[in-house]
Amino acid sequence: MNISKKQKSILTILVIGTFLGFLNQTLMNVALPSIMRDFHIGPGLGQWITNGYMLVNGVMVPLTAFLIQRLTTRKLYLTAVGLFAIGTLIAGFAPNFTILITGRMIQAMGAGVFGPLMNVVVMNLFAPDKRGGAMGLIGLALNFAPALGPSLSGLIVTNLSWRFLFFIVAPLIIADFILAYFLLQNIGEQKKLKFDFLGVVLSSIGLGSLLYGFSNAGATPWSEFTVWGFIIIGLIVTALFVWRQFSTETPLLNMAVLKHREFVIAMSINIILMIAMYGGAMMLPLYMQTIRGASAFISGLVLFPGALVTAFLSPWSGRLYDQYGVKYLTLFGIVITAIGTIILASLSLNTPLWFAVVGQFIRQLGLVLVLMPIQTEAFNALPLSLMPDGSAMFTTVRQIAASFGTAALVTIMTRSALSYGKTHASTLDVLIQLHGIKVTFLTAAAIMLIGAALSLLFKNRAPSDFV
Repeated sequence: MNISKKQKSILTILVIGTFLGFLNQTLMNVALPSIMRDFHIGPGLGQWITNGYMLVNGVMVPLTAFLIQRLTTRKLYLTAVGLFAIGTLIAGFAPNFTILITGRMIQAMGAGVFGPLMNVVVMNLFAPDKRGGAMGLIGLALNFAPALGPSLSGLIVTNLSWRFLFFIVAPLIIADFILAYFLLQNIGEQKKLKFDFLGVVLSSIGLGSLLYGFSNAGATPWSEFTVWGFIIIGLIVTALFVWRQFSTETPLLNMAVLKHREFVIAMSINIILMIAMYGGAMMLPLYMQTIRGASAFISGLVLFPGALVTAFLSPWSGRLYDQYGVKYLTLFGIVITAIGTIILASLSLNTPLWFAVVGQFIRQLGLVLVLMPIQTEAFNALPLSLMPDGSAMFTTVRQIAASFGTAALVTIMTRSALSYGKTHASTLDVLIQLHGIKVTFLTAAAIMLIGAALSLLFKNRAPSDFV
């Protein structure tokens, strides 16, 4: 893809920040046992290392739609990177768990800005028929970083302290701040928007409650108030937030994006993929460590080839989108992902590890063909004036779907294992757990087929047809 020096420097700066932000979402999962031992805490409190990060990150995204239009690109990005760097240093040197969580949440305040801002800048920098290639490069940050997190974390935690997860990120984000200070230019025009304080409060409570409820659902019975109670509160307050956006003259998030058909279809497919991808992604490490007794490092190595294919093929998938459009590329990618997931559903106690590697590789191959193309299609369907709102909407829904998907599939795994255990009382516990994992993979594959059917609703047109 031929891009100017200006475009290349801006894209590089934004990709670095977004990569580090998304990397931090999964970097701590493998390190959690070590952190729990150091601070003498249980898993209920320890999960806030990840859940707290995702909560603040999710709450920041709708606010970012306002900030992108109100502040200059440089001011907003430098502030976000600065917050992320400060949070990283605080977490790395944290003397207790409270300070660690504080650092993580400050990180998340900055990271919540990265993705939506980068999407808006790319849409402004590139013509519609060039955006796929640019978004393919962005796929390195959005898709490779979460896939790389567990592998990198396993390697570092096995050989060094968990604190190095922050000490390695800190100089990289500081370097990105320096690059942005000297090279980043302002993109787009600013608007003198009024600040919708009530909208911020409603979105924070609504989205925060939803994410909190779904996060708890992964490890807590759904009959507990911390699950169903917060989900209901989240749904009610989020509905009030949506009503507020339609009724006020200065909405925090412009719901007019939902009037664009291709955007809604792409967002719907994205919801299905996030449910299947994030929920299913938990199953393979569980299989490796709980069923097969492998170390976190070996588990990470099994995931690593899939992460590599994401890195190498993300730019290629963007170019395919620019050339052929989204309809059949999405269909093809989802079917491949479903095949890889079905392969993982066939794992047994004695399956060679290379078979798990192949299944995960095929799964990631399919995902890389579809994730960035549908995101690019969604944004291409919108006028530039709605881009900040579309980016915030797409990202917010993505996070809620990922949180819900993880909770729902973990529940399916637990329930199916319990049911199987009752009817096969003499079966070994490890085989009962394996049954639950296999059912969950098959469920994820079935969900993906719904996404494949939805992809047929896309209009078969090239990106150059968008205006």
